[in-house]
Amino acid sequence: MDAPQNLEYFPTLSEDGRKMLEFLREHPAAPIYRNQSGNRLLAEEVESLRHFEREVRAAKVGWPCNGLPDWLEDFVATTWQEVPYYRALGSQPRRFADIPTVRRADLAADIARFVPDSVAIDRLINFRTTGTSGNPLLIASHPLVAGRYLAFHKRALARFGIELKHGRGQVGVVLLGVQKKCFTYVSVTPLMDESGLAKINLHPDDWRQPDDRVTYLEALAPEVIAGDPISFAEILNLPVKLQSRALLSVGMMLSAGLRAKLEERFACPVLDLYSLNEVGPVGVFDVAAGGHVLLQNRLFIEILDPEGQPVATGERGEITLTGGFNFCLPLLRYRTGDYAALAFGSDAPVLIGLAGRQPVRFRTTNGDWINNIDVTHALKPLPLAQYGLHQNADSSLVLRLGHNSLAQAEAAHGLLKPLFGDLQLQVEAITGEDKILQYTSDLEHGAKSTTSFRCRDSRGYGVP
Repeated sequence: MDAPQNLEYFPTLSEDGRKMLEFLREHPAAPIYRNQSGNRLLAEEVESLRHFEREVRAAKVGWPCNGLPDWLEDFVATTWQEVPYYRALGSQPRRFADIPTVRRADLAADIARFVPDSVAIDRLINFRTTGTSGNPLLIASHPLVAGRYLAFHKRALARFGIELKHGRGQVGVVLLGVQKKCFTYVSVTPLMDESGLAKINLHPDDWRQPDDRVTYLEALAPEVIAGDPISFAEILNLPVKLQSRALLSVGMMLSAGLRAKLEERFACPVLDLYSLNEVGPVGVFDVAAGGHVLLQNRLFIEILDPEGQPVATGERGEITLTGGFNFCLPLLRYRTGDYAALAFGSDAPVLIGLAGRQPVRFRTTNGDWINNIDVTHALKPLPLAQYGLHQNADSSLVLRLGHNSLAQAEAAHGLLKPLFGDLQLQVEAITGEDKILQYTSDLEHGAKSTTSFRCRDSRGYGVP
């Protein structure tokens, strides 16, 4: 990366930071990095994030049982005034419970309508999610928003007595993925004195030699490793020796069995974070608390029944969010499609029995298994607002498309054939559903691995 590119991606980069980027890219065992990214933070934004971290660390999370947070009234009024989607609904309802709920499909239809007028477009960034819900989604964000993730990850780690220490000249975080096609890059974290960050793909195609994966990871010696259960299951198969202080499972629901294997192997805590691209880290699982303890002090959670009415305290329902730290996407009563009960713990509310949707592995004609995210990448060129793929017990496939996407069936078949080979593919229309399970399988090892998944925010430390 030349100097002008360094300035674009790393406006505050020091000479030590430049050396760290060079080490990450040029190590003899380094993978093939497919992409470029960076923190994009200006000097004044770095200082703003330091203040934000202190505020988050000291904040009390929660609200009165059967009540509302004290910040909610002003948040709703400002959002209604500045966000085109809500202004178009007319006057703001007097009661919070009368505000219409929104879903992922609403955001996917036109994300620009949910961005406040006050957000300056010259600093706006965006990224596309690759989740398991039926609606691929473009998220509006900002370098400051991406930088705020670290504050909540630190709060989660502090709950288990872990304070991050790696700084200049050290690698702070490695983000893991296992996909045929994966966004990979190197960066530095200004709030950790430009410690190194690397997003790597453990798939063998991204490495010159298979053994380089072990050599490179051991050379980086990251303080924290973040990934999803699929990538953590893969690293268990590698003879890598690491002394990381924590593993963060940030993309999918982590099973107790896999957590136990990881903790035994790497001799460190493994944190299961419930995190969504739409609002960032929501909660961290704590056995002692009985569920996922909430992390954000300006995020209000309702638990709703199918008709959109609040359930009684302690009953299960759909997790519905208001607030968040992404000022580019303020949400009012956003129905996530995930389910839990809400309890009020001693220090913060807790999501009990969290359950989400399941991503899946698919089997090809030659018997190989592929990640559902590879299917998402294959279909990315098509304008599909909603689709689903199911694999039957005989390995044949059923592609479900919304009525406005049925004309794309032939093109979709052509994009899936390089992944699956000549497997039989049937196309069906999606009928009468706002949200579907995007990936499902009847194969014994399709959805039954070591995990129950909810494909969610896997950006780790929020580098855009």
